[in-house]
Amino acid sequence: MRSEARVVAVTGAGGFIGRNLVWRLREAGYDVRILMRGCTQAEIAAALAHADTVFHLAAAIRPREPDEFDRSVRFTHALAAEIAKAGRCPLVVYSSSRRITTPGAFGSATKASEEALFQLDRRGEAVVAAYRLPNVFGKWARPNYNSCVATFCHNLARDLPIRIDDPNARLSLLYIDDLTEHWCGLLRRPTVESGFHEAGPVHETSVGEVASILSAFAGDRRLGRIGDMESHLERSLYATFVAALPESAFTYGLTAHTDPRGNFMEVFRTQAAGQFSVFTSGPGVIRGGHYHHSKVEKFLVVHGQARFRFRNISSDERFEVKVSAGEPTIVETIPGWTHDVTNGGEDMLVCLLWANEAFDPLRPDTYPCPV
Repeated sequence: MRSEARVVAVTGAGGFIGRNLVWRLREAGYDVRILMRGCTQAEIAAALAHADTVFHLAAAIRPREPDEFDRSVRFTHALAAEIAKAGRCPLVVYSSSRRITTPGAFGSATKASEEALFQLDRRGEAVVAAYRLPNVFGKWARPNYNSCVATFCHNLARDLPIRIDDPNARLSLLYIDDLTEHWCGLLRRPTVESGFHEAGPVHETSVGEVASILSAFAGDRRLGRIGDMESHLERSLYATFVAALPESAFTYGLTAHTDPRGNFMEVFRTQAAGQFSVFTSGPGVIRGGHYHHSKVEKFLVVHGQARFRFRNISSDERFEVKVSAGEPTIVETIPGWTHDVTNGGEDMLVCLLWANEAFDPLRPDTYPCPV
């Protein structure tokens, strides 16, 4: 039985996966020791002296120098030697790759690193969990380096074109937060079996499908809309796209429709969940005085106080309610009831408004009628 790991060493902590993992481990309360490929033997030994878990994430992916793959393997052998020397029999988690079977220097170097670590396991000097990862995506991935997802997000966030050679090319995608959550869960287990492990969910998709989803996010953003995000893949891709935005795109303005009553601003529209807006009204101002056949609205007063009045246009039944920001209350308009809202205070009234459908000027479903 292994006690819960508290000291964790991470190689490759400056890379895409490493940066995300280090933050996740620190959030979970682990003492994280960082190892980079340029570390000296003494620095490696010091980091491993108390480590119960070692994440070996350092690897050459698209090296600029021909010997970087060899240096990556040599670093793994040096790491393995220090793990054995420390004598703690730690859990070693290795981020291998599904591309290990691809002919070439990358596959050969990854296979050699796997073998160096599994030798530790065979000698009883470590428990080795190897992950042959699919294409991992998420925040902080480097465009034109880590994955096509990172490249697409970077370009689309800057209104740059994206290049697609084969839209039908298959992609197996793993979201970075799912991977780091899985690894943190691994550390909470009382025991871990040596061998190959898998993290998930892995999303089987295509280059064209991912490009289409991300392009829709970019287009919707320009139009002030938010598209459907029903699947975990879509939500994860959306977070990745937003994380790729330049600082200049962190904010954007809204159009205020102003008249003597105050102003009205549409915040954003959705394809399946209606429209969100905000409006203001001065003291004593009355808004509304109309009814809907199908449209439903929800009001929330976030500043000031308001009086809502309702009248059933068929039965003439009436209803009235007063609400304020001090006691948050949702007031819902009902089809077939004409309604208005009066600013009953001395301050500006500010209301958030949700409607179950986006406003369509050709079919507004809004009919003037006094309360």
